[in-house]
Amino acid sequence: MIIEQLFTNPLFFLSFAIAIVIGVTFHEFSHAFVAYLQGDPTAKLEGRLTLNPAKHFTLWGTLFLLFAGFGWGKPVPVNPYNFRNQKYGHLLVSLAGPFSNLLVVAFFSVLLRILLVFNIIHPESGFILLFGTIIIINTWLMIFNLIPVPPLDGSTVLFTLLPERYENVKRFLYQYGIWILIFLLITGVFHYVLSFGTFFVLTLFGVSSLVMGIF
Repeated sequence: MIIEQLFTNPLFFLSFAIAIVIGVTFHEFSHAFVAYLQGDPTAKLEGRLTLNPAKHFTLWGTLFLLFAGFGWGKPVPVNPYNFRNQKYGHLLVSLAGPFSNLLVVAFFSVLLRILLVFNIIHPESGFILLFGTIIIINTWLMIFNLIPVPPLDGSTVLFTLLPERYENVKRFLYQYGIWILIFLLITGVFHYVLSFGTFFVLTLFGVSSLVMGIF
């Protein structure tokens, strides 16, 4: 359990907590921001167009994060009928969350490399743990949310791009999406997808050798 790290490895626990706050906050804010740009004020009216972390977490989602190592943020309410782009507006809003996590990964990867190149921080510094945890957690958030199964963001992307003749596929995924996710977790398939995706992203940004050993 992550909460145990508070007593056995407080620096890791603090790094994990900061990474989760940054990742979830930017993810949910980005959904709200792009929805607002698309003409939908729903999230703004409910106070979600903010970088205040307290607005983007739920009690149960947070407890699961602390005790089970995974959880969820508070879903951003949107009304697709308000979108200026009725065809791709929902897709843009859905992609905004994972894309924000990718931007966080890019920012901290570049920052980490700069700090090391100019010897501003030592390779054994606690900043390596902090930045590395932020990079990995945001990579995980991005990959997980891009899985094309409801209620994840990837499902909206899939449903937007699928031709109408595959309506039966949409209905199937809507009905059994949560069970598919449970199956992927229990069988370990998700672990392999996450591992490969994480290695690919970290290698792309040139930080795999620096942070892969953190988890």
